[in-house]
Amino acid sequence: MQFINPLTDFAFKKIFGSAESHDILLSFLNAILGFEAPYRIQHVRIEDPYLAPQIRGMKDSFVDVRATDEQGRQFIIEMQVLPVESFEQRILYNACKKYASQIAKGDDYHLLNSVIALTITDFVMFSNTDMVSKFRLRDETGREYNQDLELIFVELPKFTKTEAELENLLDKWIYFMRFARRLTSIPSLLANEKTIQHAFTIANRAQMTPEELEAQDRREMFIQDQRGMLQKALKTGHAQGREEGKAEGKAEGMAEGKAEGREEGRWEERQTLARNMRSMGMDEATIAKAMGVSIEVLQKLLK
Repeated sequence: MQFINPLTDFAFKKIFGSAESHDILLSFLNAILGFEAPYRIQHVRIEDPYLAPQIRGMKDSFVDVRATDEQGRQFIIEMQVLPVESFEQRILYNACKKYASQIAKGDDYHLLNSVIALTITDFVMFSNTDMVSKFRLRDETGREYNQDLELIFVELPKFTKTEAELENLLDKWIYFMRFARRLTSIPSLLANEKTIQHAFTIANRAQMTPEELEAQDRREMFIQDQRGMLQKALKTGHAQGREEGKAEGKAEGMAEGKAEGREEGRWEERQTLARNMRSMGMDEATIAKAMGVSIEVLQKLLK
């Protein structure tokens, strides 16, 4: 058997956001949220289920899974494989927009239900944190304001367990997401979970239409191209930084000489590099770090 890559956004929505994915999404959410009986989510309604025609010909669209549980809690679940500009702000904006859109002008505020934005990333967002990070509104002393808005991040690169080390349902789901595309059969530890077995069935390439396969393969190729461009840009930036460092070391003078060296020579090349990295969705802080320049110098390059 061969399975599609669950880490692509459209594949993620097919597996977790299809009309037949309710049991999968329930299991996944309860595992991520750490809900145990009797607090487990019992029912979930998927909004705008996956439809293959929606993905045809689309290269870089924002796709998420949205659902509501039996208590009225709103869920926004997104898979993100590459860092993009203003990513954190986008997540917060979508969560706040979802929260505010629940009532119309003049409605009572008590009708508002909590919103949970769950974001799974294939890159590291936070240093010195666990794989799962949860954020709520709190004051400076740590006292919680309320639980109406919660942001949860799952950073997949922080998961390093092998199949033999899987301990709980969350481990099994993360293992599925990271390694399903490399497997040719369902591991016994995962096959014991009916919902994960169902996820493998949906992810089985043999069960997909030619149109779906074409769309999924195109999406994965696009992501691979973007990742390659990012790696090339980072390598180029490091190489340029080393060359400029050598030139600065030989140059006479201290601060003025170094400043002039940064401003002169290969300016056009650095402009092109900076603009290419920005076109890939990288934010200024990431670009500046990769190129070894300050934010101020980068902003001049981007002008």
